[in-house]
Amino acid sequence: MATLLSSFVPLLVLVSISSNFPISFSTEETVKTYIFRVDSQSKPSIFPTHYHWYTSEFAEPTRILHTYDTVFHGFSASLTEAHAASLSNHPSVLAVFEDRRRELHTTRSPQFLGLRNHYGLWSDSDYGSDVIIGVFDTGVWPERRSFSDTNLGPVPARWKGVCQTGVRFVANNCNRKLIGARFFSKGHEAATGPGGPIAGINQTVEFMSPRDADGHGTHTASTAAGRHAFRASMGGYAAGIAKGVAPKARLAVYKVCWKNSGCFDSDILAAFDSAVNDGVDVISVSIGGGDGISSPYYLDPIAIGAYGAVSRGIFVSSSAGNDGPNIMSVTNLAPWLVTVGAGTIDRNFPADVVLGDGRRLNGVSLYSGVQLKGKMYPVVYPGKSGDLSASLCMENSLDPIVVKGKIVICDRGSNPRVAKGMAVKEAGGVGMILANGASNGEGLVGDAHLLLACALGSDEGDAVKKYVSSSSNPTATIDVKGTIIGIKPAPVVASFSARGPNGLNPEILKPDLIAPGVNILAAWTDAVGPTGLDSDPRKTEFNILSGTSMACPHVSGAAALLKSAHSDWSPAAIRSAMMTTASITDNTNRPMIDEATGKPTSPYDFGAGHLNLGRAMDPGLIYDITNNDYESFLCAIGYNPKLVQVVTRSPVVCPMKKPLPENLNYPSIAALFPTTSRGPSSKTFTRTVTNVGQANSVYVAKIDSPRGVTVMVKPMKLVFTPAVKKISYFVTITADSKHLVLDDAGAVFGSLTWTDGNNKHVVRSPIVVTQLDPL
Repeated sequence: MATLLSSFVPLLVLVSISSNFPISFSTEETVKTYIFRVDSQSKPSIFPTHYHWYTSEFAEPTRILHTYDTVFHGFSASLTEAHAASLSNHPSVLAVFEDRRRELHTTRSPQFLGLRNHYGLWSDSDYGSDVIIGVFDTGVWPERRSFSDTNLGPVPARWKGVCQTGVRFVANNCNRKLIGARFFSKGHEAATGPGGPIAGINQTVEFMSPRDADGHGTHTASTAAGRHAFRASMGGYAAGIAKGVAPKARLAVYKVCWKNSGCFDSDILAAFDSAVNDGVDVISVSIGGGDGISSPYYLDPIAIGAYGAVSRGIFVSSSAGNDGPNIMSVTNLAPWLVTVGAGTIDRNFPADVVLGDGRRLNGVSLYSGVQLKGKMYPVVYPGKSGDLSASLCMENSLDPIVVKGKIVICDRGSNPRVAKGMAVKEAGGVGMILANGASNGEGLVGDAHLLLACALGSDEGDAVKKYVSSSSNPTATIDVKGTIIGIKPAPVVASFSARGPNGLNPEILKPDLIAPGVNILAAWTDAVGPTGLDSDPRKTEFNILSGTSMACPHVSGAAALLKSAHSDWSPAAIRSAMMTTASITDNTNRPMIDEATGKPTSPYDFGAGHLNLGRAMDPGLIYDITNNDYESFLCAIGYNPKLVQVVTRSPVVCPMKKPLPENLNYPSIAALFPTTSRGPSSKTFTRTVTNVGQANSVYVAKIDSPRGVTVMVKPMKLVFTPAVKKISYFVTITADSKHLVLDDAGAVFGSLTWTDGNNKHVVRSPIVVTQLDPL
């Protein structure tokens, strides 16, 4: 915890070179893509547009990739380092940062969220009708039933977007459901290609159009807003009616990610610009940094683009990342973003590994091919010899003489889980046992393997390895059991779901909440099989995937429903409604547990709790946040006016008295105390609640103080009338370092809950108390 506030600050190029005009350079110099944040008000009047200014004074037209004029003012261009350095000294350039590659954070879940047909939020919002969700991902397979426009009304009149055509994508691929589609490739093409560290766009397997060659985008779009599709399943698993969270919401797809090669900031920023101009109401971004580094907001195009959207009333949902259960692994940290972790639902796909000594080890499987029907086969663990590549079942690492006709134990990690199964199959194995290591714990993910396979948790994986090493003739079989509903406990925090604390500003709790993200059934592309491997010839209308990528669109769809039911709510109000009504118990009425450890979990893992749409429609009170509040927050964390303007677009004057970042009107409270303090230390926080329930309401505070901490609230009672709709209160938190016993993540947790007279409304805010070394 000592290094928690050590922000990761990529180098901002500020080298002084005299010329501001385009520099010619030899082809031998390295060219990279840079994003330039420009003070738009500095444009000389002689230039009719900003593009004319940029191409005259900054870079040649052929070098400019995107110009930005909505969520961000500036441009991206392919330049040499020397040229970029010279432009950084231009008086109108506020910031320069190098383009960065991002990664994708790779049914029954609506009911599990509390949605019911014919009443409640689905009914009150008309299933999200006429709310427009923009999905930033790998595109869409438009022919899927999930994107049917049957019985939908006209496209909303405010829609200004387009249906961009291209390879295997024509204008009539859009309809009254899929109302728009665009693709963005300029940043990707500039950063990749022959000789580059990342492969360029392979047009033999990819489409230069909004069509989805990967499957991820089709899956997330249909999760958010897919229509009812009857007789849906993936190879017989999860059979039933597939539907998105907001089945009548309109979809606009923005393809910014490309098969096998990721997503680039310059393209993502261009998509934000387009989506806001097009007229979307919600943006869903299942994308984040893949290197474990969180950039400051003024160097993070996702944060900048999202601010431009949120400041115009557009809700932005983002995935928390899949680097759990490591602490401080959460990404997409900006407080205007809604950051979503992943939990399980009450459906599972169990399978057993039955050992020769009669033991049954419980795991999961989505294999739908020929079963072993109880026949026992020899079991081998290639990693027994110490060969790491063989233990991981890497491509061409397995000896057919050792593997043929046997069930092979493969360790999880490094290469894709499904690729391990393919390696076993190619070496002649009859089945695979996929064993978790300690880092994955007991978290299990189902995959549609090309051969019979069963995934086991860490303990069971160790048990089967021990059996193989201790038996002279180890044998086993795999017994696949299909789909089971009513699993308890659920939800459980997924082991892979990224965890807090917030590595940039621990005063803001991240993730905000969790949503279904394990074994989610949704629509799929026809371009690849369910494993995504090029060698998988199977076709499936639906696929089952896991990841915070799957959790994010659940919240995007939920936001569409809430926006439809409450058209005057701001993005912050919608997030508040979700957070303060979230569940912290599972379907056994016990505290949620961590899949990785089986132990109780904490707000660093689940934020405010698990999304509960049965309550979010009528939260009673909400914590609203204005653009001015976010500007004050940026000033509070030490950004000077120039850096604040990089994010907010408009010049900002920071107050003489520096505000406190923890006083941002967030639906959670995080108190940071220095480790150097001796004896009691206190901090006082201010929050303001807005009554969105009955005009005459009285709320009383209930405090659950963290261990070793005293929490006092003033006033303890909030009285609302038709004339009094907003009330501020103070929370004083006192911690005594002598009595403070922190958990493994370096924190203790409690809550503040406001309840009205009949407990109809329960408005809960998590409290986090932690100690940090001073900078």
